[in-house]
Amino acid sequence: MKLLTVDTIDEARQKLLNCVTHGNTRRWISAELIETRFALGRVLATDVNSPEDVPNFRRSSVDGYAVISADTVGAGEALPVLLRLAGTVEMGKPAGVVLGRGECAYVPTGGMIPEGADSMVMVEHTEPFDGEIAIYQSAADGSYVVRVGEDVGRGEILLPRGRRIGSGEMGALASVGITEIPVYIPPSISIISSGDELISPPAIPGPGEIRDVNTPALVALATESGFRVVDVQSAKDDEKALEDAVRLAMTSDVIVLSGGSSQGAKDMTERVFANLATPGVFTHGVAVKPGKPTILGYDEKTDTLLVGLPGHPVSALVVFRILLSWLTKQLTGQKASPSFPARIACNIAGAPGRTGYQPVVLVPDGDGYIAEPVFGKSGMISTLTKSDGYVVIDMNKEGLEKGEAVQVFSWEP
Repeated sequence: MKLLTVDTIDEARQKLLNCVTHGNTRRWISAELIETRFALGRVLATDVNSPEDVPNFRRSSVDGYAVISADTVGAGEALPVLLRLAGTVEMGKPAGVVLGRGECAYVPTGGMIPEGADSMVMVEHTEPFDGEIAIYQSAADGSYVVRVGEDVGRGEILLPRGRRIGSGEMGALASVGITEIPVYIPPSISIISSGDELISPPAIPGPGEIRDVNTPALVALATESGFRVVDVQSAKDDEKALEDAVRLAMTSDVIVLSGGSSQGAKDMTERVFANLATPGVFTHGVAVKPGKPTILGYDEKTDTLLVGLPGHPVSALVVFRILLSWLTKQLTGQKASPSFPARIACNIAGAPGRTGYQPVVLVPDGDGYIAEPVFGKSGMISTLTKSDGYVVIDMNKEGLEKGEAVQVFSWEP
């Protein structure tokens, strides 16, 4: 039996980057201009600068009275200051009034601050008296006034390259009237699951059969990670059938084949990749747990990245996240997945020579969290569904000690 010559996770990642950042990389890094209303979930390909100040007029952050702060000096509950009501500002209209000394104007939240005024007094600290307003609280210069450009200044970066567009981003773009933005074109991916034992989820398993978990799980993860799934196939453990399936999918940027990546008698993924691709396989084995028997290859002619994942669902999903989800973030400038500080609940042994990815559940503990390990073999999908994320155990560490500070990484790509 041939032993796997493994790469570290950093070595495998660098090889992936080398494949897609040299030669014909058009499909991986190209962008398109789309209407903002269709941009939800897409990733910005460039910084977006604000074409104008937000807000573009001074506005109030409270319901109350616009005043000249010098007129309110010494105002208090026992001795209010009386100011003449010079007018009322309507929402969505110019202020229409200029304040002089000893005057005030009513301004609703979001309304325009009149010229001459430099601060606001909340309505709760005032009282009307026959055309005058009693002010029961002094106001500092600028109180409750949102300055021109205080939110976003003209020319400032509104949204940076690599930002995934969500509801907040949609609102920010609308606030400055941007109706088209440049976004990355999602790389295409084909997903193939292999195994004589696999049946479709609606079917009832017979003796020795299992439902195909990897296909729907990988389709979902690929979509969450920003890929465009263009082909989904299932194949038996037959070398010709696998070769035909991979050849058909080589119009994709990425092909993921789960199953058949270790060293068993029916494990043919490496041979299939070697037969179809040039230069072919560059990694067979990654020093991670779970997921050591991972295969990575590349075909220059079709500019296709080939990834052989372990058949066990947890291994397949973990490796996809730490390699392919990571790769798309690197290429598009996205931030790393969020993480949370915690303390590990018990001793956990490491895997000598391999980086470990241990699922954990977060348990509130005072002002922080305890990370309790969720143990299970790599074929048990419940280790993912029962956990909130994972901790990384460095390949050079013997393990984690109870109470040790850790970072818990979210399963979200």
